[in-house]
Amino acid sequence: MTSATPLSTAYIVIHETEYPPCGVPVSLSQHLLHLIPRALPWQSRESGCIVVEPDLARLIEGEDAFGNPVTWLSLDTPHDGLMVRAESRVTVIRREALLKPADSRPWEQVRDSLRYRPEPLPADALDAQRYLYASPRAPRDALLAAFAAQVFKPGVPLLVGAQALMELIFKTFTYDPEATEVSTPVLEVLKKKRGVCQDFAHLMIAALRSIGLPARYMSGYLLTDPPPGKPRLVGADASHAWVAVWCPDSGWAEYDPTNGIQPDLRHVTLGWGRDFQDVSPLRGVILGGLAQTPDVRVTVMPEAEWKVVRERKAAAPKHPKPLKLR
Repeated sequence: MTSATPLSTAYIVIHETEYPPCGVPVSLSQHLLHLIPRALPWQSRESGCIVVEPDLARLIEGEDAFGNPVTWLSLDTPHDGLMVRAESRVTVIRREALLKPADSRPWEQVRDSLRYRPEPLPADALDAQRYLYASPRAPRDALLAAFAAQVFKPGVPLLVGAQALMELIFKTFTYDPEATEVSTPVLEVLKKKRGVCQDFAHLMIAALRSIGLPARYMSGYLLTDPPPGKPRLVGADASHAWVAVWCPDSGWAEYDPTNGIQPDLRHVTLGWGRDFQDVSPLRGVILGGLAQTPDVRVTVMPEAEWKVVRERKAAAPKHPKPLKLR
């Protein structure tokens, strides 16, 4: 980053998930929510709340196995339609690189340090081991190891290899929302060379694990720029995913293979896990109703811009609803 880069940026993040009324009531719905950003050394959370409509749900707040904020939602009153709205204010703080990539250890040394041995591992290495093994969305496979081997040559420093793997995905894969679904396997993404941020994150994680390196799935949001001359739109953003690689000398280093950059002030972190399944924004069980695809609306906006939007909305003339004639 240059000296002109601000030290921090405050954001308003709004994530809405709506199941519209369908005429057939739901008798029971239970959900696990990862919708409140995590407090971190490089990210402070000033506020975060979840509102549910209808206002009949029971909400329990806590942490999951990875230390992420989590909310359990239970609604056992018959209802037709559901809206879950999370609004948070966070400040993302500029991170300084603790280690030059070329000064990191050779990747084989890191791999070998995590192999089984009788003596106990340090706490950070023990935690990193959780992200070393295959998970449902990020398997270990010889084809994935071969993909990683294109850049992880013998003796390559760990962070140099991770940077090169990110750039390989960014330069040779095409962003295509129509090419994959949530359940598309990583090996199919590798074959098609097309997908979205979730696919590219899973691919990079699986490739790293396949050569014995710990990598975790980062879930959050990315501030995007509107077209030139256009205002930033409310509800036009989306969730984002990237990757973190464990480096013994400096901790977790993050990479965004979708954009070919290391996360910066534009990345807001929700949390992390082994793959998407661990930190899905909203998942659960619904009994009754009809099969529906929820409408998801995300807004990530600098706080200063959000204040202008609210002021304009408050100043706009209020038009009475037209009367319905029988």
